[in-house]
Amino acid sequence: MASPVSVYNSNALDTHISSSSRESLKMELLADVSLLPGEERIIDKETIYICPFSGAVKGKVLITNYRLYFKSLDPDVALTLDVPLGAIGRVEKMGGASSRGENSYGLDITCKDMRNLRFALKQEGHSRRDIFELIFKYAFPLSHSLPLFAYVTQEKYGENGWDIYKPIEEFRRQGLPNNKWRITFINKNYELCDTYPTVLAVPFKSKEEDLRRVAAFRSRGRIPVLSWIHRENQAVIVRCSQPLVGMSGKRNKDDERYLDVIREANDTPKLTIFDARPSVNAVANKATGGGYEGDEYQNAELVFLDIQNIHVMRESLKKLKDIVYPNVEDSHWLSSLESTHWLEHVKLVLSGAIQVADKVSSGQSVVVHCSDGWDRTAQLTSLAMLMLDSHYRTLRGFQVLIEKEWISFGHKFASRIGHGDKNHADQDRSPIFVQFIDCVWQMTKQFPTAFEFNERLLLTILDHLYSCCFGTFLYNCESARDQHEVRLKTVSLWSLVNSKTEMSEMYLNPFYTPESGRVLYPVASMRHLELWVTYYIRWNPRIRQQQQSPVEQRYKELLALRDEYLKKLEELQLSDSSRLANTPNSSSSTPPQQYTQLQTPL
Repeated sequence: MASPVSVYNSNALDTHISSSSRESLKMELLADVSLLPGEERIIDKETIYICPFSGAVKGKVLITNYRLYFKSLDPDVALTLDVPLGAIGRVEKMGGASSRGENSYGLDITCKDMRNLRFALKQEGHSRRDIFELIFKYAFPLSHSLPLFAYVTQEKYGENGWDIYKPIEEFRRQGLPNNKWRITFINKNYELCDTYPTVLAVPFKSKEEDLRRVAAFRSRGRIPVLSWIHRENQAVIVRCSQPLVGMSGKRNKDDERYLDVIREANDTPKLTIFDARPSVNAVANKATGGGYEGDEYQNAELVFLDIQNIHVMRESLKKLKDIVYPNVEDSHWLSSLESTHWLEHVKLVLSGAIQVADKVSSGQSVVVHCSDGWDRTAQLTSLAMLMLDSHYRTLRGFQVLIEKEWISFGHKFASRIGHGDKNHADQDRSPIFVQFIDCVWQMTKQFPTAFEFNERLLLTILDHLYSCCFGTFLYNCESARDQHEVRLKTVSLWSLVNSKTEMSEMYLNPFYTPESGRVLYPVASMRHLELWVTYYIRWNPRIRQQQQSPVEQRYKELLALRDEYLKKLEELQLSDSSRLANTPNSSSSTPPQQYTQLQTPL
């Protein structure tokens, strides 16, 4: 690989380091960086990182086609940054050629993962121009007709993560098809709905023509389809988009009949339709041709869940970032946190999912939608399924849940995250998936033994939501992924998570206790919800020092000790069996001594 181009005279930054030692240190800095397959060095440059915790730090920044890597030159300041370029949301120039004041000229970088970076450079000779242009080019490849890094890297893993979710297998696990529900391939070419998956579960009584007529009355053609069925009581969670009622109050007999067929499938007295929106928003949507189910839907009740839209969530997270980065203000912490409304939104999402799960658990089928059925709807269905079905609380089951309810059903990851796109002010950006993962984290805190996976998995998922290293979260829907050959040309995040070397206990919860029939009902009140400090404030070095749980560490040590004793027990049993086999008259009536394996809480 070609050596990086050095474009900066270091004398201006550090006169007391001798030339030879400086060159030696440069080589060490470059040797530190372990590049991924397909990753190439683009430029390196001496700079000053304006650290919000340590002040100005002299060092060297390396830009590749995947990351920004910085390491301090001062051996007494052990500081490194390793930032995937995909996590960068905005790059701006700071100061001008005539700017005065120390470190007033350089770059401001806003990241999507709750941190900002600031670098100061030498003012003479437009020294920041090249690095600004290169960061801008490789952080936003789609805006420069370049491929996303997921298409460039050739990382190999022992398992193909694309195989984790197979729709037919997952429906069979749920007990489908049966005499009430059938599998349809009407959408195999994405003709019914271009944002839905190709395999759908619909009422057995419905004909293909019925589905087409219903699609004409649902926003984006996103008809009501089954997400999950309760094995015992046969109640279902059905997801869709809003009906196209409009200001004139249009009706569609096919849509009304279709929802009643869903209700009849398990003889639910009244079908509950959970509309995720505040009622005022649902009414306002009528002006743009949308709306909600009115009294004409007989044997149905409509419940509004008051969850705000993507714009409110985006602004709420911005406010949260303002109070946690770079510094946390202790004096008004509680009032500042409350003013962001972030935990209030988390509470409403969890509360809505609890209502969905409770209805289904009691034997009543439900329909869930918001406006288009790909944001709040995905939050509600997936969280309710997590509460109802312990399979989704396993490491692999959780991956299936994300693949099914979020990826295959068309949550607009590309629009919400803005992968490779320079338009940081795009009004479609919103942290809906981050909020879902936050809700999952809240559940793991309230039920510490119910989940096979741990917090590290959730952090890894969110890191790679932005990194563009894997194809898992790229594009808005399955049809777009097919068009861009994501499964053929990129690697799945689950390949990393499930590979033997990575998975060995890294993502596993040592406290996990399987309970197959248990329904989880988290407490969705402000008193029981916490700010996810190890995600939102993890860039603060003081917080990072506190991340390791001493209880979890001790538990892991005890587990290792248990494994060691079990291994010794096995060796003793083998040794005893071997000794008895070599003893004359070993077939005598005296039975060999048996070692009983004790079942302990460990």
